[in-house]
Amino acid sequence: MPGYYEIRHTVGLEETNLVGNVYYVNYLRWQGRCRELFLKEKAPRVLEALWDDLKLFTLKVECEFFAEITAFDELAIRMRLEELTQTQLQFTFDYAQLTGEGEHLVARGRQRIACMRGPNTGTAPTRVPEDLRVALAPYSVAAPGGNGHLPVPSAGG
Repeated sequence: MPGYYEIRHTVGLEETNLVGNVYYVNYLRWQGRCRELFLKEKAPRVLEALWDDLKLFTLKVECEFFAEITAFDELAIRMRLEELTQTQLQFTFDYAQLTGEGEHLVARGRQRIACMRGPNTGTAPTRVPEDLRVALAPYSVAAPGGNGHLPVPSAGG
């Protein structure tokens, strides 16, 4: 097992700006998509709880860019659990561009999530569901093989 959860993505024209580079907000969208597909595939009971009263609030999101990507580039978006507290999770995301010569890191992101329950007018923090804790265990940076991040490119490229 690689120590990360991965989705593959081909960049579409609609994800680029007038100059042809990927518009920065798409990196954040891909973080959310990776997280959603993880829940669908690895923690479907957590998805059921989301239809009930569990809420996953994004508290913080960030992304650091190392190289430009353009339409039709192939990407691997890799999610790892960086931190787990009683009520919060923090993920890291590596964005690897896949080419015939291999792969290289084009961006790295981070996302902090709080688990909440209750009606919209009275939500309160709640423990991270046990099903989610179990599903994330193999993808933790602390797990064996879990720190397989790609090296950050040097300033020279």
